[in-house]
Amino acid sequence: MSSSIPRFAAVSAVVAAALAAGLLAGSTSAVAEDGAAGVRVHDIQGTTRVSPLVGKQVTGVTGIVTGVRTYGSRGFWIQDPEADANPATSEGLFVFTSSVPTVAVGDAVSVNGTVTEYVPGGLNSGNQSLTQLSKPAITVVSKGNAVPDPVTIAPWSVPDEYTPEGDPAAGGSINGLTLDPETYALDYYESLEGTNVRVGTSRVVGATDPYSELWVTVKPWENRNWRGGTVYGSYESQNTGRLQIQSLTPIAQQPFPKANVGDWLTGTSEGPLDFNQFGGYTLTARTLGKVEDKGLERESTDKQHKNELAVATYNVENLDPTDPQEKFDALAKAVVDNLASPDILALEEIQDNNGAKNDGTVAADQTVKKFTDAIVAAGGPAYEWRSVDPENNKDGGEPGGNIRQVFLFNPERVSFTDRAATDATAATGVTGSKGRAALTVSPGRIDPANTAWESSRKPLAGEFVFRGRTVFVIANHFGSKGGDESIVSHHQPPNRSSEAKRLLQAQSVNAFVKDIVALEKQADVLVVGDINDFEFSGTTEALADGDVLYPAVKSLPRSERYSYVYQGNSQVLDQILTSPGVHHFEYDSVHINAEFADQDSDHDPQVLRFRP
Repeated sequence: MSSSIPRFAAVSAVVAAALAAGLLAGSTSAVAEDGAAGVRVHDIQGTTRVSPLVGKQVTGVTGIVTGVRTYGSRGFWIQDPEADANPATSEGLFVFTSSVPTVAVGDAVSVNGTVTEYVPGGLNSGNQSLTQLSKPAITVVSKGNAVPDPVTIAPWSVPDEYTPEGDPAAGGSINGLTLDPETYALDYYESLEGTNVRVGTSRVVGATDPYSELWVTVKPWENRNWRGGTVYGSYESQNTGRLQIQSLTPIAQQPFPKANVGDWLTGTSEGPLDFNQFGGYTLTARTLGKVEDKGLERESTDKQHKNELAVATYNVENLDPTDPQEKFDALAKAVVDNLASPDILALEEIQDNNGAKNDGTVAADQTVKKFTDAIVAAGGPAYEWRSVDPENNKDGGEPGGNIRQVFLFNPERVSFTDRAATDATAATGVTGSKGRAALTVSPGRIDPANTAWESSRKPLAGEFVFRGRTVFVIANHFGSKGGDESIVSHHQPPNRSSEAKRLLQAQSVNAFVKDIVALEKQADVLVVGDINDFEFSGTTEALADGDVLYPAVKSLPRSERYSYVYQGNSQVLDQILTSPGVHHFEYDSVHINAEFADQDSDHDPQVLRFRP
């Protein structure tokens, strides 16, 4: 989603609600009087994240205009050229005009207005607030003034520690804590909120997105991977050098540069430091550097040997027949050329036959046929497929889309064991005698009545045979991270409410795998899919409980563990986990999407090769 969504004019209502909730409670000040005159920008910004003058009318606030935004949240930034001696107080401030501003960069202005704290995304988002002046009355004193020199954000200026712990007495919030910009990165950025800043030549760690923004790091060594990204390897590895970059020039006037991870944004990018819903601290550039293409290439995995089984998982991002043929062709080409035509391919986010049209359609045979036909046209095998149609609008995702997991398999290499007719509400189970397990229904859904799967995709289990050996594959698409607070939340650590549901989902799948392994200790079981959680998360720990599963991504060097790039952090969401019977394997996170501005999906596929 775009970080330039218009802010609502009713900021005062947001502030009133915030004050009532205690979120924006600030200390009083000798200058915090209604209609206070002679107030400077640093008096408004104060030494915490919340202005000591919030809710107050101020008059005669002076500064030089350093940036003007004519789209989205319309307004402009001012900066006091005469700074105080306190590094915790910012000298910059956003003035929210609602309509297109009439001032220009270099204008010296005097502003009357109301001090407000705007929370991008709303109070329930957990986001920090942006201090601003609302309902302004603006007087232009003079024009053509020099813009205050920018503060350089550099490797040596950004602290290595990310954030202080939240105040337990304030529900874990850092809002009321005095800023310590020499110790914590979030405090450092907050101390520059609204200030004219610059970054020099910096490596791109988040590709240009559809909303004309990219991410760079000012710390090129920080958790770097060899393809140029910055790896998010733990909840304590937030990567302090990351910074979002946008342009203040409308796209119609100047196209935003297209960059991939590993490219460099060269020269100087300079402008006010903003805070928004979709990334937090953002350099809104008056002057934008140039992209130097470093030639990042899409990866291709090795072809499996004849006695190796190749199993892959790929989130194809809401694929349905209304998508352009070009998307099907590109995804198919990736299956053939980049994934080397795996024997079994578990797909996530296959939509029904008319996509998001919400008319009760649940079948996806046309979607799958269009995809498998495209694979054949790309030179791949004639895959057969198995799935279970969901109940209408019961599995989450885009309303009307009815996303589900689908197994593709190459019948020339592997066979599928069909057992019993089933539907969306019927559960598959485990049967057999000591030494040999089997599914009661194949394909079948695991534990679909469990409330853990409410409004979420139910796991799809299938029984395959390769060279006479049974292989169980469980395709998953766990609940999303929707509702979680970001790593720039005012709660530290952030609230990650979505984890509770994924934990229950992981426990359900883990119990099912334990049933298989209890009957057949050396069973070949693969749990694959979009787990929507990290390899170090409680979700993954619950999946692996009792050592019945091993996260295969952990077989890779730490710097290579990622399948998704979010806000400049390369991280794991897609996984393949193996049972103890899978003794030796090769694992590959095949980077073909997440690092690129041009994507066929936002996820990278995963491939595992082994000998059953």
